Amino acid sequence: MIFLSFDIEEFDNPIPYTKTLNFEQQMSISKIGTARILDLLRQEKVKSTFFCTANFALHATALIDRMVNEGHEVASHGFYHATFEQKDLGESKRVLEQLTGTTILGFRMPNMAPLEALPVIEAGYKYNSSLNPTFLPGKYNNLNKPRRIFYENGLCQIPASVSALFRIPLFWLSLHNFPINIYKRMCQRTILKDGYLNIYFHPWEFADLLSPEVKLPSYIVRNSGDVLVERLRSLINYFSRKNHQFGTLKECLTLYPDKSV
Repeated sequence: MIFLSFDIEEFDNPIPYTKTLNFEQQMSISKIGTARILDLLRQEKVKSTFFCTANFALHATALIDRMVNEGHEVASHGFYHATFEQKDLGESKRVLEQLTGTTILGFRMPNMAPLEALPVIEAGYKYNSSLNPTFLPGKYNNLNKPRRIFYENGLCQIPASVSALFRIPLFWLSLHNFPINIYKRMCQRTILKDGYLNIYFHPWEFADLLSPEVKLPSYIVRNSGDVLVERLRSLINYFSRKNHQFGTLKECLTLYPDKSV
């Protein structure tokens, strides 16, 4: 099973490079990218999970409606992307449920920051996908964490996928920078090892990052915008030719049940 997910947020990340953008510009970039993602998924007949900040959702209700109407799962990415308080767990869930008319089951912390299971459970979530089980200097040191789906006090924990060897992250930057055929093979080996693939992206990657007001490092800008749309399309087609199925992360609750219960 292939799980594609997208962290839908106001484009305030990475702050050091986008601090000159006002909120309207941040939203405009993320709205453009989100629409391109939805267009691609509709064309390829793929369903995915959208982790949305409540702040983005309140300012982009038409896109939220489109996610729901086109059969995607909406989950929570907190209330704001740049800041987090524990109360945001419940508040973002309430806002997203009101906007979508659906039960919000999943949560992902902005920047995949660490979060204890108990407050997530108390806020009413059934799964958390905030763990990147890899090592990135200055960001993650999770080599001692599980790489596959596990349960913690009844909460389904769904780590992001890493390579079968050395735990190389298979997240958004990898699709930007690895040769596409090497990236595809790495993903396939991870599917064979773990039985599934969970990879994530952001809307602003699919927008125009070469505009003068956005000054990002080359490793982020490389293969962004329309080029990234086509790279993701190529990846989806590769998985389809191998007869892999696509699903939403809430399906993990039934596909990988808590065996301790």
